[in-house]
Amino acid sequence: MLQSKLFTKTRKEGPKDEVSKNAELLIRAGFIHKEMAGVYSFLPLGLRVFRKIENIIREEMNNAGAQELLLTTLQDKESWQKSGRWDDEVVDIWFKTKLKNDTELGLGTTHEEPLVALMKNFISSYKDLPFGTYQIQTKFRNEVRAKSGIMRGREFVMKDLYSFCKNDEEQKEYYEKMKEVYIKVFQRLGLGDVTYPTFASGGTFSKYSHEFQTITDAGEDIIYLDEEKGIAVNKEVYTDEVLSDIGLVKDNLVEKKAVEVGNIFTLGTKFSEALGLTYKDEKGKEIPVVMGSYGIGIGRVMGTVAEVFSDENGLVWPESISPFDVHLITIGDDEEIINQAKELKESLEGDGLAVLWDDRDVSAGEKFADSDLIGISKRVVLSAKLMEAGQVEVKKRGEEKAKIISEREAFSKI
Repeated sequence: MLQSKLFTKTRKEGPKDEVSKNAELLIRAGFIHKEMAGVYSFLPLGLRVFRKIENIIREEMNNAGAQELLLTTLQDKESWQKSGRWDDEVVDIWFKTKLKNDTELGLGTTHEEPLVALMKNFISSYKDLPFGTYQIQTKFRNEVRAKSGIMRGREFVMKDLYSFCKNDEEQKEYYEKMKEVYIKVFQRLGLGDVTYPTFASGGTFSKYSHEFQTITDAGEDIIYLDEEKGIAVNKEVYTDEVLSDIGLVKDNLVEKKAVEVGNIFTLGTKFSEALGLTYKDEKGKEIPVVMGSYGIGIGRVMGTVAEVFSDENGLVWPESISPFDVHLITIGDDEEIINQAKELKESLEGDGLAVLWDDRDVSAGEKFADSDLIGISKRVVLSAKLMEAGQVEVKKRGEEKAKIISEREAFSKI
């Protein structure tokens, strides 16, 4: 990609009505465009990051044996009425609409009900269980507050996985497996050192659920963290009884602000009983399927990374989700510099690395400022002065000093 051909441009200032750091930085750097409060479009740079997050999550779900599908966003109210969640007094974040024949529809906020209805066609025997299935799909929630940028949107993409098991013991095993999978996902996304499994309310389904909370001042939650054990408890269940139950000592806990980037919880048989999803055991007895639900918001992860990994100059992407692997900057338009840049770019791309080449006719200062704002994980600078010495400049985003290395070292170092 040549930066001169990139239709998006950086901005010195973010929108005046944008209060969240993540959205301000992402808008200024040309990653997203704000359509309205809580609704953002992803531009080429932003979509590259978005897809990398999505693919890491997809790889780990597939590695765990889950099967991907894609359900509809438009929702028939019948299944939701059976579970009691069509009523606006029960779920107050619905977006609802009507067909021309006045049939009422909803835009999916989550997908337990339609998936359970679907699974009645495929689950009939104990031999069909256990298994998990997931989707990466757009959700719609009529949030009263939408002031946290892409961390809390009215339209957003979520990975939601659902498990189907024969009994509580089997469901517990699946749950514990997914907890480890989630830990690995956040490690790969670059958030592993600041994201903690956090005990939270299990609601009516189980004693506890687990949230995955990332430490950041932009967070809306308060958690109490045992830094040595690497686990935390949400303020909503922070009592002496709970601490004793989960083996945490109050004196070892520190209070932190955090944002929830994922959650896992047991659903029990609430939805399977409401919609009639059962299986026959070895004796032919009809038994309700036991379920679990596991979510990660793609945009929320991206916004959280922007909050956590940024500095006064701009974004600082972890290597695993950086929009490009290398930001190549040429200073000057001498033919030798251009030829050297082409050669280096082709070599890097030949080895599977994605390169954004800033070939624009602007000052070096503007190029460096934009490079810091965009936040690509590695920067390589070519100039006449460096060429005379047979050198190039390499700098990792977030590090203070660049390294001057020989041209021969450049490819292997990068």
